[in-house]
Order: sequence, then structure tokens, then C-alpha cells
Amino acid sequence: MTTSPYVAGLRERIGTSRLLLPSVTAIIYGERGEILLVRQRDGDVWSTPGGAIEPDEDPVDAVVRETWEETGLLVKPVALIGVFGGPNFVVRYSNGDETQYVMAVFECSRISGRLSDSNDEITAARFVTEGEFNSLAVPRWTRDVLPICYAVPRNPIIATVRWAPPAPIAGTGSA
Repeated sequence: MTTSPYVAGLRERIGTSRLLLPSVTAIIYGERGEILLVRQRDGDVWSTPGGAIEPDEDPVDAVVRETWEETGLLVKPVALIGVFGGPNFVVRYSNGDETQYVMAVFECSRISGRLSDSNDEITAARFVTEGEFNSLAVPRWTRDVLPICYAVPRNPIIATVRWAPPAPIAGTGSA
């Protein structure tokens, strides 16, 4: 788990107590309606790419950044599927930290990049059908969100993304 300087500063003051944090998640569909899932290094569970929104960061920029950091894919948010939260969105990390997320879930289309299946945050990445999802070890929140995503109608959002990956992007043919 990579901890942002913002969260690290809060943790210095409050220890492992629960933090309520805004977050984003990317829903990236495969050709047959599968959804891209990543296996988290911390907890060894499957979830979608995503994470906390940094101070002064727009949610659409955060979902692009988080997806890039976790998967190596540059994406464009094309729809807001929904905003979710509640007790199933509490995450207890192996170091004892507890966070409760309020999650904006975006459908994203792939622009460029090469899917990475291992880095400091994840140990695997693959597209998963709804049937496969039901048999995986996943965090509780995914049982609330992903059934909706497998069935959701697509509705465009109007948003301007300002985040860009570091240039040049090795191996993608773009700078």
C-alpha cells in the first residue's frame, strides 16, 4: 500500500483510527463485458483499480492517475456509474490502519499503455466475468458495486481531465 503524504500526515496525528476518505475506482470493460480487476498486494484480494483522492485533485483526475499507477493503462473517464459508501467500505490494512471510503465509480475507456500485472501495489491483473467475480476473494464493497457495474447502462459525464502521466511514456508510443 502506497501512503500519500497527506494521509501519512493525518496518521501521525491520529494513529490507526478510522479515516473517512474520498476515493475513486475505475471500471474498465473488456470486449465481452468483463471488468478489469487487480489483485491487491496488501490483503491478497481482487478489486478494481483506484484509490484515494489527493487534496486539490478532481475525482476524474484521480481515477486517471490511480489507474495509471496501478495498471500502466492511460484511461479516459466516460461515465459516472455512482457514488457509494457505508460500512462495507471500511478497509483494515495489514499495518492496522483503518479507512472508510466514499467512492466515486467511473466507467473508463482505455486510451493507451500496456497492462502491468505486478508492481508495488498489485500482484496480478486480468479481465473477469461476472461468474468468475462471484468466486474470487474480494473486499466487501465490491459485492455492493460490481453487480451494478456488470449490468449498468452507460451514461456519459461531462468532465475535463487535467492529470497527465509523466512524459514520455515508455512502450506506449506516446509522449
